[in-house]
Amino acid sequence: MTTPKPPTAPVAADQPDADDARHRARMARKKALQDARIAQATREKGLIIVHTGPGKGKTTAALGMVFRALGHGLRVAVVQFTKGARTSGEANFARELAGRVDFFALGEGFTWETQDRERDCAAAARAWEKACELMADPRYSLVVLDELNIVLRDDTLPLTTVLEALHHKRPELHVVITGRSARPELIELADLVTEMKLVKHPFRAGVRAQPGVDF
Repeated sequence: MTTPKPPTAPVAADQPDADDARHRARMARKKALQDARIAQATREKGLIIVHTGPGKGKTTAALGMVFRALGHGLRVAVVQFTKGARTSGEANFARELAGRVDFFALGEGFTWETQDRERDCAAAARAWEKACELMADPRYSLVVLDELNIVLRDDTLPLTTVLEALHHKRPELHVVITGRSARPELIELADLVTEMKLVKHPFRAGVRAQPGVDF
């Protein structure tokens, strides 16, 4: 003998309308909070932005900001510390945007490649000299200092020198700094800091770096 099923409670005809009303009320509260935050954010200033952490994407994110700045007609400069011994897609493409993006790959490779501290310090000093020149030039609205964190971590460039220059940069200039192991003093000075977290990387599975994705 089949046990009869208990009767199913009828769904209220107005249930969808009630759900929609709750959703609208919740979104209205969120909008009011967001509108209040936007209303309070009245200042404009050139930002110091740091992309750090062990995950991939720090330079990629900075280059995305370059693309965004170009869309607003701004002029951009990029200085690459440590990079330069091997060609990259971004350096190749930047040549096609000369006059809008000025790109300087002034590194000679990572320290385990050069194995020469004096040479590393000289390369970092040359790149920093160019960076200071570009940051002082009023034609540039955005300057990217790619892998600056690496030379600061390795002490091939004095941290105090960098902090002093950034502290006295042009008020309207945006500076983006990339590289893992950002120094705490730089993080303290920065306006915006993002840490890239490593979750999974193909290199650990034996996949080599590939053009268009890694360089």
